[in-house]
Amino acid sequence: MIDKILSRPEFQQEPPVLVDIGASGQLHNRWKTFAKYSVCIAFDADDRDFGYVESESGHFRKLYTFNHIVTSTDTPNDTSDFYLTASPHCSSLLRPRPDLIEEYAFAPKFEPTKVVQLKTRSLRSTLDSLNIAQVDWFKTDSQGTDLRLFRNLGDNRMKNVLTAEFEPGITSIYEGEDKLYTVLQVMEETGSHWLAELLPKGSPRITPALLDSFTANPLLKKFVLFSLKNSAVWGEMTYLNRFSGESTLTLRNVLLGWVFATTLKQHGFALILTQKAKSCFSDPIFAEMEAYSRRRIWGRVFGLGFWPEVVKKFDKLLGR
Repeated sequence: MIDKILSRPEFQQEPPVLVDIGASGQLHNRWKTFAKYSVCIAFDADDRDFGYVESESGHFRKLYTFNHIVTSTDTPNDTSDFYLTASPHCSSLLRPRPDLIEEYAFAPKFEPTKVVQLKTRSLRSTLDSLNIAQVDWFKTDSQGTDLRLFRNLGDNRMKNVLTAEFEPGITSIYEGEDKLYTVLQVMEETGSHWLAELLPKGSPRITPALLDSFTANPLLKKFVLFSLKNSAVWGEMTYLNRFSGESTLTLRNVLLGWVFATTLKQHGFALILTQKAKSCFSDPIFAEMEAYSRRRIWGRVFGLGFWPEVVKKFDKLLGR
């Protein structure tokens, strides 16, 4: 069904646009079903881990990979301090503060090793240079600047994003970082998106020294670490567009919004979108999409997809 939708003329003329900030070099698992139809604009920073190239190839219809740090400041041809850390994935434009998380097992990953000057470019200027008027899926793991980058899209682009993924901090790790509670507040105030997922992520709360005191064997130390419960340090957030504004409620956007909701297994919301679409458009494909969403929901029922919730209810009744 997804292939049928994305093979339509609407997406030949205006393919899905995906923005990946903090790209890992791997295809985002959630994009696998529609990547070949899409234009992807990817940024990453730490050249100890990832190559710096600009290209138009890969898993996507078109891929642009920029060897710049993406910022929220519209200053052309600029550079900025970039803090390299013990783990490349923790490097950031913001100064790491491992002293704020010294009681967490993963604190050593955030130890600064070097400050370098790297080229920067704003997200808005990059999109303007590529003549990209709309971003459909915004994904960022910028180590502290997720919200300001999203806002740098500008009001029109921001309110028309169909799916947005953020990984903001709950506990402070970087100086001046965008925190999870701020993302919640801003997204609630804008009113254009709803929170589809919020998954707490983190590290066991134990000092590295105490962890080392159990064993010097690296493998056994990992077993000790994995046996400890994680504490919430950051969150993975996924927002979906409400489709409440006229500029968003276009034939193309509703089709693509359904694809994204279905990919995220938000079949109830996908079904809502088919009803919105049928009230606005006469295209028969929406009846097919509705039938598909209903089948997926029934498939979950017959596949006992409800069983984990039943177990939770019984555990609560039994006081476990």
